[in-house]
Amino acid sequence: MLDEPCEKSEKWDALRRVMVEDQLRRRGVRDERVLKALAKIPRHRFVPESLRDYAYDDGPLSIGEGQTISQPYMVAVMTECLALRPENRVLEVGTGSGYQAAILAELVREVHSIERIPALSERAARLLSQLGCRNVRFHVGDGSLGLPAQSPFDGVLVTAGAPEIPAALIDQLAVGGRLVIPIGGRYHQNLYTITRDPEGLHKESVTGCVFVPLIGEQGWEEKARK
Repeated sequence: MLDEPCEKSEKWDALRRVMVEDQLRRRGVRDERVLKALAKIPRHRFVPESLRDYAYDDGPLSIGEGQTISQPYMVAVMTECLALRPENRVLEVGTGSGYQAAILAELVREVHSIERIPALSERAARLLSQLGCRNVRFHVGDGSLGLPAQSPFDGVLVTAGAPEIPAALIDQLAVGGRLVIPIGGRYHQNLYTITRDPEGLHKESVTGCVFVPLIGEQGWEEKARK
């Protein structure tokens, strides 16, 4: 990772420790690998400089282009729901800042992350390269359709709210794999874990949530700009 002045590095390290212990562990996140990943990745590097003092607060922050970086607790919960193993391959739908991809990269062999806004994908790719992350592949396209050429995936994580479960993402899920996705309206959703096993699909409700809409062929139509 790029070097930072010692005093600043110590400040961010301390804030991450507080985030992990007070916002995550005390609220029920138990997967130690997930907690370790969130304790390592410098979330402040993924937000605009003007918002860095808020980077470790438990809330979403704007990253431009009408998009946000999710609150740390939601990142941890969604990642934990995937029940990842080191040998897994994962698809992330909605690269955004690249923070979630960086967390996933600490936990699995390979991550594919797809984003519909080229500027965000390019920015995330540059940052993860600077941070020494080498196992994430970035793609620009319609995330609701996934990446069929790269499938199947052991896990699929969607960081935007869909009106219903995209059939394309189910089709790209390996047997035994999990899809974690917010489903509901444009302004409020419920987070679900869908597990694919030899007998079929099992859907489990996790928690209420609020995400930006999943725009795409199997998501929401993009609203016309005024």
